[in-house]
Amino acid sequence: MQSDPPLGSSATRVWIPIAASLFVVALIVSAWVVPELRLLHFLQALIYVAIVILAHRNSAVGFGAGVFVPVVWNSLNLFVTHLMQAGAVAFWSFVRTGQVQRLDTIMVPLGGIAHFALILACLAAVLQQPAEKRKWWKFVAGGIAALAYLVLIVAIARPR
Repeated sequence: MQSDPPLGSSATRVWIPIAASLFVVALIVSAWVVPELRLLHFLQALIYVAIVILAHRNSAVGFGAGVFVPVVWNSLNLFVTHLMQAGAVAFWSFVRTGQVQRLDTIMVPLGGIAHFALILACLAAVLQQPAEKRKWWKFVAGGIAALAYLVLIVAIARPR
């Protein structure tokens, strides 16, 4: 499978790896603090490695993964588990008191911010691609495949 040569703005080319790396840092810190998360977070980090590699190749599949997974993850943490809000509260408590209560929870808003940057960068990159008949099908297929992988690893590796 041959990919198109890299196109798009340098900002997009810079922000995708930065955002993905920032999210992986949040995964690493959480896994360091909560050892039960290590396998899950290692497997989850592979998604972001794939996104960076595919984005470098200007792949709509990678851009789809870079939008779908962050949208679902941020939605769950904002509207279902409310860990994004709990992390913000824990961060402000740290700022006020100088004591870290839940470092793993503080990493959730950091991951959410990284995800918002990744979503924007991947959307900008896919929109900068030349019009292609199957571009949007590839984008959706990449997103669905990445979500399927995420569901599988959560089912297999989540702490019990």
